[in-house]
Amino acid sequence: MTRALKSLSVVLLAAAPLLASAQLTANVSLTSNYKFRGQDQDASKTKAIKPAIQGGFDYAFGESGFYLGNWNSSVDWLSGNSIEMDFYGGYKFKAGGMDLDVGALTYVYPGNTNGNTTELYGAATFGPVTAKYSHTISKDYFGWAGAKTTSSRGRNTGYLNLAFAQEVAPNTTFKASVGYTRFAGDIKDLGVPNYVDYSVGGAYDFGAGLSLAAAVAGANKKDFFGPVNKNRLIVTLTKTL
Repeated sequence: MTRALKSLSVVLLAAAPLLASAQLTANVSLTSNYKFRGQDQDASKTKAIKPAIQGGFDYAFGESGFYLGNWNSSVDWLSGNSIEMDFYGGYKFKAGGMDLDVGALTYVYPGNTNGNTTELYGAATFGPVTAKYSHTISKDYFGWAGAKTTSSRGRNTGYLNLAFAQEVAPNTTFKASVGYTRFAGDIKDLGVPNYVDYSVGGAYDFGAGLSLAAAVAGANKKDFFGPVNKNRLIVTLTKTL
């Protein structure tokens, strides 16, 4: 286990006693492969099983709708870095029979800041369907472009995701999603193609905050992105505290 993974594990365990407040929740997961928008986040291996430890915290400000959070995962696709740290905040509210969510999210890679990226997002949920759009506002975009890598800009890259989640049996939820990444013009000029990612699977809730999920996930444009876009069967065990 790397030093970053050990640090993440210690932080998550040490924070458990702080969860006395109902407004503060935490989660820890072990997954067989961490994919982000259809791409493996461990690019050092071509095999399907690449375990990652993940976890984070969420704080809701009472009934106001405002929230803050942090989520972390082990990764291996940037030299000198082994952890992704996400920081986000937003506002949830209801309008027109829909649940709406707007906010901002920053992805931080402490060992190699070339990957640091900031997005604004907006989501709308109606029944079992959620539509979410994320828009890059930082010049940097996951190492593809930015002030630290090239003279090109990743700003205005967009990501649209449509997700479906429906309980089909007691404690069992069917889940499916499809996403589309539209790169900023500067990245497309480098020859990087827009692409589609997808995921189909389900989750079982054992109760007491413990759940098990399994899904087949991947993305197209494999000729360009390589094995990281291959279909993978991903199994994730999560404990919510």
